[in-house]
Amino acid sequence: MTPADHVSPIGRGLLNRRNFLRNTGAALGGFGLAGLLAQDGLLASDDPTNFSGKSPIRPDIDPDNPYTPRSPHFPAPAKQVLVIYCPGAVSHVDTFDYKPDLTKFHGQKPPGIPAVTFEGPSGNIAKPFWDFKPRGASGKMTSELLPNLGALADDFCFLHGLHTQTSAHPQGENFFNTGFTMEGFPSFGAWVTYALGSENAELPAFVAINDPRGLARSGKNNFGNGFLPAAFQGTDFNAKNPPANLARPASYTPADDRSTVDLLKQLNDRHLKSYPGDANLAARIASYELAGRMQTSVPEVMDVSGEPESIQREYGTGDGSDLKREYAKNCILARRLIEKGVRVVQLFNGSDPAGGNGITNWDSHSNIHKTHAMQAEIMDQPTAALIHDLKRRGLLDNTLVVWCTEFGRMPFLQGNGTGRDHNPDAFTCFLAGAGVKKGFTHGESDRFGFKAVAGRTSIYDFNATILHLMGLDHERLTYYHNGLERRLTNVHGHVVPEVLA
Repeated sequence: MTPADHVSPIGRGLLNRRNFLRNTGAALGGFGLAGLLAQDGLLASDDPTNFSGKSPIRPDIDPDNPYTPRSPHFPAPAKQVLVIYCPGAVSHVDTFDYKPDLTKFHGQKPPGIPAVTFEGPSGNIAKPFWDFKPRGASGKMTSELLPNLGALADDFCFLHGLHTQTSAHPQGENFFNTGFTMEGFPSFGAWVTYALGSENAELPAFVAINDPRGLARSGKNNFGNGFLPAAFQGTDFNAKNPPANLARPASYTPADDRSTVDLLKQLNDRHLKSYPGDANLAARIASYELAGRMQTSVPEVMDVSGEPESIQREYGTGDGSDLKREYAKNCILARRLIEKGVRVVQLFNGSDPAGGNGITNWDSHSNIHKTHAMQAEIMDQPTAALIHDLKRRGLLDNTLVVWCTEFGRMPFLQGNGTGRDHNPDAFTCFLAGAGVKKGFTHGESDRFGFKAVAGRTSIYDFNATILHLMGLDHERLTYYHNGLERRLTNVHGHVVPEVLA
């Protein structure tokens, strides 16, 4: 065997003298043509215009104070956003997407139903596990699984034509919250705070309130900064677990603390002057300074025990399961953060990086009647109270509320006969508050809730619309990374004008 036998066919072709000269000549000719076109001004401009033809809008960020509030791209109704995220995939056909044909064809298997879905063989069509009834002046049909949220239907803008690219939970969470199924991309909250900063210098610009049971499946990817400056990652804590290391040791006096902070500021300022323009260094210093201010601001905002008894009853902090009571406190914390001017609050209802099959999140592959009911007992009353409280206090005038989940569930049962499998082709989310229509429904799934057929809305469209309501052009909110102008909506997405008030 000769050495050439170890070379691939393509490699052997390159060892051929004629092929080498031909390829080299073509390459040199290309370089020459590029040079001539550049002399005549016929190449693309040096202006970093993205694929849409629009030039990026770079936020004017002071490295020493990256959270300073910044103007949006255009005037917009929403100044803040509250994202209520339900990991595990809430069943749309058992909550907000009323499909009478599921009852009509209950127990049957109509043509067109796939034999196998994400987790195995499919069963028969199953009617909703909870009755639907009309709500409010709009008459919106919602199920008895979530009666408290259903009672607020006249304040909601439902999107029934949503669809996504994946039926796997980790990738689904990544895609919904970052615009990509892969890891390493900035979250929605990071993009917004990168663009707009915050109105409160004493609290983080972006807070992720994790479920009492822990992180969601994709963990900190859901609120990470990706390749954006580190200052814009979400700060995660909840009513039960404050940020770590904020409390001053008992042996350390306030005067000692103050003198240490002053000395650190002098040293940091001196160090930063030696490395001007170092965004990572500036972000780290800003984070430490914010942490110092949080020693007093966070304990105050987290003290939900001082809320009136009427508020405690409304949210349900004293009744139901332990998880419901803890989640209710998280909902009060979310309202307090919005009151304080925090730009983005992401509230999670569900957890478990290892799965859970309906026990720790909404992923109900078996016993959906039991597991969805358990999640609803935790989520329904506190979430409805939170939205109603925001409205009563006038905070919905400037706050956009987003209730969402990564995909839906199938209109038929799995082979086990007790659960619904993942459905990426149709699911429901809703918006409320600043800038969106009230008591309105956009989009439609088919007669069984199997696939979106009208007003089809991709995750790109959904995120583009939310950014638009915050005054941000999703095509111009970009960050140059690894040779590309990256953005939340990748190279896709259109604002959904039908839902705008």
